[in-house]
Amino acid sequence: MTAVMAGGRSIFDNLNGRAKAGVVTTGKLVVLSVEASRFIATDIIQRKFSWTEFLLQCWFMTRVSLLPTILVSIPFGVITSVQIGAAANQIGAQSFIGAVNGIGVLRQGAPLVTSLMIAGAVGSAICADLGARTVREELDALKVMGISPTQRLVAPRVLAALLVALMLTVVCAMTAMTTAFIMVVGTGQISAGTYIESFVGLSQPTDLFLAEFKALIFGFIAVIVAAHKGMNAHGGPKAVADAVNQAVVLSVILLAVVNVGITQAYVMLVPQGVA
Repeated sequence: MTAVMAGGRSIFDNLNGRAKAGVVTTGKLVVLSVEASRFIATDIIQRKFSWTEFLLQCWFMTRVSLLPTILVSIPFGVITSVQIGAAANQIGAQSFIGAVNGIGVLRQGAPLVTSLMIAGAVGSAICADLGARTVREELDALKVMGISPTQRLVAPRVLAALLVALMLTVVCAMTAMTTAFIMVVGTGQISAGTYIESFVGLSQPTDLFLAEFKALIFGFIAVIVAAHKGMNAHGGPKAVADAVNQAVVLSVILLAVVNVGITQAYVMLVPQGVA
């Protein structure tokens, strides 16, 4: 009986500890987000922003994520065209294939694919870089010299991620939509004119705005999580590896939750003909 009670208390203490750690992590993420945003705004206004670091990070993020994004977008476009085409043929709604394909890619596919690439390719690299700097006590050295690591290292990476996420979302959407168009029209399901007409008739400019807004939010979250985990890695190379793993997993979870919230808000505030 005592052993059972001890085991119950152990499980309860473990859950309680994890809950407290989650609250602390959330608070630190919010603080880091506010600090990074403040440094971006004030440094740009005061002309102290590190544009060199910003450009280097833009090039690095584009180099490591552009090709994977394109390669993932192509099978994504194939899958959506095949599945939507099969469902449309069953109910006799072939004329709406273009609209459903295009709107689905814009609202959901392109931002999510881009965010996953940023979280996986860019976020892991940022976390590993900042984690290695933390283990080598480079961040402590910056603090001793009166330089904020958030201002010097995190802020340029955040702004670079926002710009790269916007561009990658457009690239992903165009790649997936072009692939879907080729698959549907090439297999003779509908004509090219019908495909384009259905998409143009039912899509709205707000669909593109939603995709870009999601890209901004997702890119911001992915970089903030990666930077937080990297700057709090302590204990050697293993700690850096654990931080990278935690950053990718936490980013994916947060992106999925935020995506649901943004999508639901969009559907409620901007009624659409095609949900």
